[in-house]
Amino acid sequence: MGLLAWIVLGAIAGWITNMIMGGTEGVIGTIILGIIGAIVGGWLAGSVLGIADVTGLNIESIVVAVIGAVIVVAIYRALVGRRSSLA
Repeated sequence: MGLLAWIVLGAIAGWITNMIMGGTEGVIGTIILGIIGAIVGGWLAGSVLGIADVTGLNIESIVVAVIGAVIVVAIYRALVGRRSSLA
Protein backbone atom coordinates (compact mmCIF):
# COMPACT_ATOMS: atom_id res chain seq x y z
CA MET A 1 0.00 0.00 0.00
CA GLY A 2 1.35 3.42 -0.90
CA LEU A 3 2.00 6.30 1.46
CA LEU A 4 -1.03 8.25 0.25
CA ALA A 5 -3.28 5.23 0.83
CA TRP A 6 -1.96 4.87 4.41
CA ILE A 7 -2.66 8.57 5.06
CA VAL A 8 -6.19 8.32 3.66
CA LEU A 9 -6.88 5.09 5.56
CA GLY A 10 -5.46 6.65 8.73
CA ALA A 11 -7.62 9.75 8.30
CA ILE A 12 -10.75 7.65 7.82
CA ALA A 13 -9.93 5.35 10.73
CA GLY A 14 -8.99 8.28 12.96
CA TRP A 15 -12.19 10.16 12.10
CA ILE A 16 -14.37 7.13 12.81
CA THR A 17 -12.47 6.51 16.05
CA ASN A 18 -13.02 10.15 17.06
CA MET A 19 -16.74 9.68 16.41
CA ILE A 20 -16.75 6.53 18.58
CA MET A 21 -14.54 7.71 21.44
CA GLY A 22 -14.65 11.49 21.15
CA GLY A 23 -11.38 13.31 21.09
CA THR A 24 -9.37 16.49 20.97
CA GLU A 25 -6.25 15.25 19.22
CA GLY A 26 -6.71 17.57 16.20
CA VAL A 27 -6.51 16.68 12.52
CA ILE A 28 -2.83 15.69 12.41
CA GLY A 29 -3.08 13.76 15.67
CA THR A 30 -6.16 11.97 14.41
CA ILE A 31 -4.41 10.95 11.17
CA ILE A 32 -1.30 9.79 13.03
CA LEU A 33 -3.30 7.77 15.57
CA GLY A 34 -5.36 6.34 12.69
CA ILE A 35 -2.24 5.24 10.79
CA ILE A 36 -0.75 3.71 13.94
CA GLY A 37 -4.13 2.08 14.57
CA ALA A 38 -4.13 0.62 11.06
CA ILE A 39 -0.69 -0.87 11.69
CA VAL A 40 -1.70 -2.25 15.10
CA GLY A 41 -5.04 -3.52 13.82
CA GLY A 42 -3.40 -5.13 10.79
CA TRP A 43 -0.84 -6.83 12.99
CA LEU A 44 -3.46 -8.06 15.46
CA ALA A 45 -5.81 -9.30 12.74
CA GLY A 46 -3.11 -10.88 10.59
CA SER A 47 -0.64 -12.29 13.09
CA VAL A 48 -2.62 -12.93 16.22
CA LEU A 49 -6.08 -13.75 14.87
CA GLY A 50 -5.06 -14.89 11.38
CA ILE A 51 -8.20 -13.48 9.77
CA ALA A 52 -7.48 -10.29 7.85
CA ASP A 53 -4.88 -7.70 7.11
CA VAL A 54 -4.85 -4.08 5.97
CA THR A 55 -4.68 -4.55 2.21
CA GLY A 56 -5.93 -1.26 0.80
CA LEU A 57 -8.85 1.11 0.88
CA ASN A 58 -11.71 -1.30 1.40
CA ILE A 59 -14.31 -1.91 4.11
CA GLU A 60 -12.39 -4.80 5.69
CA SER A 61 -9.23 -2.71 6.03
CA ILE A 62 -11.16 0.25 7.44
CA VAL A 63 -12.81 -1.97 10.09
CA VAL A 64 -9.44 -3.49 11.05
CA ALA A 65 -7.86 -0.01 11.17
CA VAL A 66 -10.67 1.41 13.32
CA ILE A 67 -10.40 -1.46 15.81
CA GLY A 68 -6.65 -0.90 15.99
CA ALA A 69 -7.11 2.86 16.33
CA VAL A 70 -9.60 2.42 19.18
CA ILE A 71 -7.03 0.26 20.97
CA VAL A 72 -4.23 2.77 20.30
CA VAL A 73 -6.34 5.75 21.45
CA ALA A 74 -7.40 3.93 24.63
CA ILE A 75 -3.76 3.14 25.47
CA TYR A 76 -2.64 6.68 24.52
CA ARG A 77 -5.28 8.29 26.73
CA ALA A 78 -4.50 5.95 29.62
CA LEU A 79 -0.81 6.86 29.44
CA VAL A 80 -1.37 10.59 28.98
CA GLY A 81 -3.98 10.64 31.75
CA ARG A 82 -1.65 8.82 34.12
CA ARG A 83 1.25 11.11 33.21
CA SER A 84 -0.76 14.30 33.81
CA SER A 85 -2.08 13.03 37.15
CA LEU A 86 1.47 12.36 38.37
CA ALA A 87 2.69 15.89 37.66
